[in-house]
Amino acid sequence: MASTSDGDRPWQSYHTVFTNAKAGMDGVDKEKVQKTVYEMSKGSKYFENEQRKEAFIKQKIENLRAQCAQITANDISYFQTIADKKMSELEASRDLSKIWLHSDMDAFYASVETLVDPSLNGKPLAVGSMSMICTANYMARKFGVRAAMPGFIARKLCPELIFVPPDFKKYTFYSELTRKVFPKYDPHFIATSLDEAYINVTEICNERGISGGEVAEELRNTIYEETGLTCSVGVAPNRLLAKVCSDINKPNGQFVLPNDRRAVMTFISSLPIRKIGGIGKVTESMLREVLGISTCEEMVHKSAHICALFSHSSSDFFLSVGLGLGKTDTPQFKMRKSISSERTFSATEDESLLYQKLDEIAETLSNDMHKEDLSGRTLTLKLKTASFEVRTRAVSLQKYINSKQDILSHASKLLKAELPLSLRLMGRKPCLTPRQLLNHCLYLEQMVASLVYMILIYA
Repeated sequence: MASTSDGDRPWQSYHTVFTNAKAGMDGVDKEKVQKTVYEMSKGSKYFENEQRKEAFIKQKIENLRAQCAQITANDISYFQTIADKKMSELEASRDLSKIWLHSDMDAFYASVETLVDPSLNGKPLAVGSMSMICTANYMARKFGVRAAMPGFIARKLCPELIFVPPDFKKYTFYSELTRKVFPKYDPHFIATSLDEAYINVTEICNERGISGGEVAEELRNTIYEETGLTCSVGVAPNRLLAKVCSDINKPNGQFVLPNDRRAVMTFISSLPIRKIGGIGKVTESMLREVLGISTCEEMVHKSAHICALFSHSSSDFFLSVGLGLGKTDTPQFKMRKSISSERTFSATEDESLLYQKLDEIAETLSNDMHKEDLSGRTLTLKLKTASFEVRTRAVSLQKYINSKQDILSHASKLLKAELPLSLRLMGRKPCLTPRQLLNHCLYLEQMVASLVYMILIYA
């Protein structure tokens, strides 16, 4: 955050999600972006919240630094023994027999909009509004525009930026087209979002005598033929590395990491820890500021300190990252318990508009529930204020519901009790119970609490 030590450039110490690099942002004037975000954020509720979060991070760093200072030479020797044993066990679990692909659609929402309206081609485009954008195409990213950035800041960075309102029915349609391609290569593919999926191509590579890179190229071509959209693919021995690899040659490219330990360790040696899923801003700051860890390989070099300062599960994860290890098995099927969705719009106190948004969410939720054959019994309304305070309101129902009318009726009562207020985002995240399970296991009815979230964030 800003401080007097920054002199005439206070923005240089102002770090937000908006200033982080993203695929397609190579060559961006980062200082210009940082300065613009700082100048247009300062004094806002968002700025104040970022200051609170930064203070929280600094306190965590200081606490960890104090713990680190108390570690003795004998402690280091003891924890090094533990770390060496952990790494030996982790190394023994290394599996280089699998070939995983991670498919990531390129600027998915923006690409769909351009496909539907070719007049947008070649122009900087953001899906969203002046309040918040969901994503930006690669032309807009050259100016520093990216997802989760307020539209008014994006417009300042790129005056020619075109805004298109999100259309999730459209995105879901094209997502389903891509998901019709994946089973040809892996019937048990793992879809993690509308635009991302993991595909285990080990079997098809062995059957057809082709490489993972060849499958990746074929997959990309097939998706383009079926949808008119491009995707980028990472190929690696495990899912963790495949995801990292899919980001390297974006857009419309692929990167193959060979199933070879030396190749994996070379790749990991210079890989920034923030590239790893599960290592966010707070963890990155703690590892870098206290232990001087900025690359994955350095996890191994600081293994004793990691075991001394972090929990068993965290240290196992960090050390596995340092060894380039990740999941290689296909997860067993688990009953789906949640579906999430949200809608962003300009801040408004217009009650008719708020109820209209609630109606849209109820319809989407009902459609999703029917598609998955799910029902819910507890409806929760979640509110986030302009000062980022989170509140929840819930009602437990006498019966399981999944119709739009029932959802809207109960959600409207919860919303009415909170009015008047100003909202800028609505969404929902239901945790559900399949109706067919209820039919066969009625005795579980009192034990299983199904949740339906209607998430509303207001400014």
